[in-house]
Amino acid sequence: MEKTDVVILGAGAAGMFCAIEAGRRGRRVVVIDRAAAPGEKIRISGGGRCNFTNLGIAPERFLSQNPRFALSALKRFTQWDFIARLDAEGIAWHEKTLGQLFCDGSARQVVDMLVRQMREAGVELRLGVEPGDVTRVADGFEVATSRGALRAASVVVATGGKSIPKMGATGYGYRLAESFGLRVVETRPGLVPLTFATQELERLKDLAGVSVPARVTAGGASFDDALLFTHRGLSGPAILQASSYWREGMPLVVTLAPGADPAGLLRAARREQPRSATRTILARHLPERLARYVEAVAGIEGPIGAQSNAALDRLAALLRSWELRPVGTEGYRTAEVTLGGVGTDCLDARTLEVKTVPGLHFVGEVVDVTGWLGGYNFQWAWSSGWAAGQVV
Repeated sequence: MEKTDVVILGAGAAGMFCAIEAGRRGRRVVVIDRAAAPGEKIRISGGGRCNFTNLGIAPERFLSQNPRFALSALKRFTQWDFIARLDAEGIAWHEKTLGQLFCDGSARQVVDMLVRQMREAGVELRLGVEPGDVTRVADGFEVATSRGALRAASVVVATGGKSIPKMGATGYGYRLAESFGLRVVETRPGLVPLTFATQELERLKDLAGVSVPARVTAGGASFDDALLFTHRGLSGPAILQASSYWREGMPLVVTLAPGADPAGLLRAARREQPRSATRTILARHLPERLARYVEAVAGIEGPIGAQSNAALDRLAALLRSWELRPVGTEGYRTAEVTLGGVGTDCLDARTLEVKTVPGLHFVGEVVDVTGWLGGYNFQWAWSSGWAAGQVV
């Protein structure tokens, strides 16, 4: 039977980064992935430019039953450390918004860098190989694959979550964790568009395609960013962020024109432009179709000069706190990440090693650590992969 020092299951961001670190320490490393190409999620991320990290990395921007679990790895290999690696490769980058960093060129530059650095570190990459059972043996682990079994002193599970199944995502890592008796926190789609019931879609159908800056609040978390009305429900960065905090049955509160004083603006317009239609006043701050819809929902008719204080207060309240009730999400098909995963209480925060199974590590998205939109999840992949790579 073939023997090696480390088998890494998954050639995504966390798995490849872990492989590079372990290989540079002189370990014999084999990386296995069922996909035909490595780093496919890296390749498609950020519109093909790879939103590879964020300048604002902080534990409160990660969801987990223990958000501070991620801090050890994030502090030891920081966003600045990854930026330095790109700089050393001559890969140009820029900050887009909210601390989000993107490649100036193609995300393929990041994939190519990782593949080349693995090769230079002596790592063997095996693609199109299906992983099977992993079992404990006297000198480590036996890993069954579609091309025969391997033995290794250490195994790193970097198989990701269930999001985007068309790219090969499965629940393999969770099943493997459970086979070793580990606790797996319930998984669900994260950073995902939300959907409405048929009757709500009918009411909102004229808004499909409208995008507007908004503050979206769900589960106690608020995000200021773009909101997009779709033929299925809601999307856009503010919705994707809020979706990670939203649960079925929970209302979603939308603030239109965040930062503005709608009551003051409406009263001033009534005083200064009494003949103007209310929707005309609203359209100075909102897309026209949305302005018409909000006017209708608030029951406003006629020029703004004809509106009572109660009518304007009703309209201002809607602009400040428009409550919507999604019924679900678009699911793993479009979700950018998977919430939940291998319980952090099962793992050593410094090494990502299973406390009860020495030599077995879980890194990246398969762990119950999920970041905000905007490069946070890639940084968790780099940091957790790096941490495991120092010890396997």
